[in-house]
Amino acid sequence: MNMKVNLAGVELKNPVMTASGTFGSGEEFSEFVDLNRLGAVVTKGVASVPWEGNPTPRVAEVYGGMLNAIGLQNPGIDVFIRRDIPFLQQYDTKIIVNVCGKSAADYCAVVERLSDTAVDMLEINISCPNVKEGGIAFGQDARSVEAITKEVKKYAAQPVIMKLSPNVTDITEMAKAAEAGGADVLSLINTLTGMKIDIKNRRFALANRTGGLSGPAVHPVAVRMVYQTAQAVSLPIIGMGGIATAEDAIEMMLAGAAAVSVGTANFRNPAAAEEILDGMQAYLNEQKIEDINELVGAVC
Repeated sequence: MNMKVNLAGVELKNPVMTASGTFGSGEEFSEFVDLNRLGAVVTKGVASVPWEGNPTPRVAEVYGGMLNAIGLQNPGIDVFIRRDIPFLQQYDTKIIVNVCGKSAADYCAVVERLSDTAVDMLEINISCPNVKEGGIAFGQDARSVEAITKEVKKYAAQPVIMKLSPNVTDITEMAKAAEAGGADVLSLINTLTGMKIDIKNRRFALANRTGGLSGPAVHPVAVRMVYQTAQAVSLPIIGMGGIATAEDAIEMMLAGAAAVSVGTANFRNPAAAEEILDGMQAYLNEQKIEDINELVGAVC
């Protein structure tokens, strides 16, 4: 049985990876999960300088998932290169670094610093606020999506994955813009904007008031957006959003994803990604499918 998938020339041993922001950079999960079994580890967002993140409270449980307003807290690229890349190099898995920034220069600085490292791919988080354009996220304007993709590609030595925001009117417009800008791969979806209010205290559950909704509640939205995107562009897609079971992952691939990322499920069960991989292999055996790539876009 073939479980290997190819993303822009990078071969993964299987299509299961972790979603950025839910797995750190792997070290804290390594005593619970065999990182060697994963197709890739996608790191938490990395910026050109350390980010403190948002004030607390930053996480709230909601129906079918959670809200987070962490604010992309991270120690910055210097610490990441010195500490996290050497740790991940110990394992037989691909390394995908999530890159965040508040301006095009921020993104490009990180991408350039990573150009001569052992990193396999770069995932560009365009849900970050563009401070030079009044705070609107890069990923909410098609012209910005194309422009930031083109700029990042000038400095990238590795294939570039553009991570799309679902907080838009038409996801295919953003996908086409990323493709026009030279993206190698797309990943979607990032979190949906949500809010929770504590009715007893009449206060917002998050200090930031709004946060990113993730977990099983967003899965049907993610499947729909992956399907629409797969019909609109020719780039490989990493599907994510509420994947908690092998069935969820298979559904995402049938919709058009070439690989999948497991996110919020890691908080509930650190072994979620491994269990999902086992379930996908069992499904292939049961269905007598020899190559997992046969699933990609096979919905009818």
